[in-house]
Amino acid sequence: MKTNKIYLGNCLERITEIESNSVDLVYFDPPFFTQKKHSLVTRDNSKKYEFSDSWDSLDDYLELIESCLKECNRILKDTGSVFLHCDKIASHYIRVSLDKVFGMKNFRSEIIWSYKRWSNSKKGLLNSHQNIYFYSKSKNFKFNQYYTDYAPTTNLDQILQDRQKTSNGKSVYKKDESGNIVLGKEKKGVPLSDTWEIPYLNPKAKERVGYPTQKPVLLLNQIIKIVTDKGDLVVDPFCGSGTTCVAAKSMNRNFIGIDASNDAVDLANQRLEEMIITESVLLKKGSKSYLEKTEYDTALLKSIDALPVQRNSGIDGFLKAHFQEKPVPVKIQDDTETLNDAIEKLERACLGKEYHMKIVIQTRKEAKGNRLFDFISDVRILKSDKLRIEEMKEEITVPNKVYK
Repeated sequence: MKTNKIYLGNCLERITEIESNSVDLVYFDPPFFTQKKHSLVTRDNSKKYEFSDSWDSLDDYLELIESCLKECNRILKDTGSVFLHCDKIASHYIRVSLDKVFGMKNFRSEIIWSYKRWSNSKKGLLNSHQNIYFYSKSKNFKFNQYYTDYAPTTNLDQILQDRQKTSNGKSVYKKDESGNIVLGKEKKGVPLSDTWEIPYLNPKAKERVGYPTQKPVLLLNQIIKIVTDKGDLVVDPFCGSGTTCVAAKSMNRNFIGIDASNDAVDLANQRLEEMIITESVLLKKGSKSYLEKTEYDTALLKSIDALPVQRNSGIDGFLKAHFQEKPVPVKIQDDTETLNDAIEKLERACLGKEYHMKIVIQTRKEAKGNRLFDFISDVRILKSDKLRIEEMKEEITVPNKVYK
């Protein structure tokens, strides 16, 4: 079977055409036994992609998975690995099948792909992760170690000092003959863990093609880089829209994709031509790059039980509690704004939305003349604690003022 190609057909039939002991990585994202028909349309509504994940029984489903795993085991090199993507529905059954085919001794990791999703009203905990089982064909599997940054709470000065065990088994800093602490070797960081926080594909991402259950290329990049090298062969027997093949091509790996859907094969080939891969700002810059609120602003919002809003110049937050079944937007007057400016920004940000209450938190005393031409608005003004204290101090300094 030629490499760097997407093949149309049943995965169990097509995968038999692959030569034994020739593959470095098999990744597959099979149906999850959801017992549903999955469908999604492209952003321009020009095409609808769908596939059925309905089965007569769990045994039929597991028979497919196990049969595919046996073929994966056959085509993998002794240094090769398999990554099977699943979720909570049948993951416990799939783990048993993996143990049966590859052996418990060749289990390497259960990777948790964690991501943020919109909340829903479903009773129970929000689903925000999927499982990826990592098994090798033998103990001689290829593995490229990668490192991540230390956590902000890590005391690096302590990490860079050698330790030793006392006679009681207690870990202490190692010291030389002069009593000085011995500094350790160069540290590369923290080895990549089995929990991966990689964002789910944004609905507006250029990479998104409208295929149901499409996975981000960044997720496949991470899998490919830890168990393969340039020129290695990656196989995906359920390639769908071709994400695995796109990731492999972008990393100079050879690939073979298989899918039973004509639409999926056409889409995968189109993606291989266009090679659109969306970068994640979240991964590149970190979640803190999205935070625009100062500690003071955050504290102000928290004091009125409001949730902060980032990257919006007109709305800084929303009260957790609605008013008359509508959200309540909040704007904090900043150091460069008049009160009118803050009110106008909030009003403009609320255009077209029927909020029954809007709040501006006034943070500084108005200069004389600032309210000469009031912006017509029904915004409620709430003075910050800091401003009220400043006004109270001014009142106290007024001579002969009587307070009750």
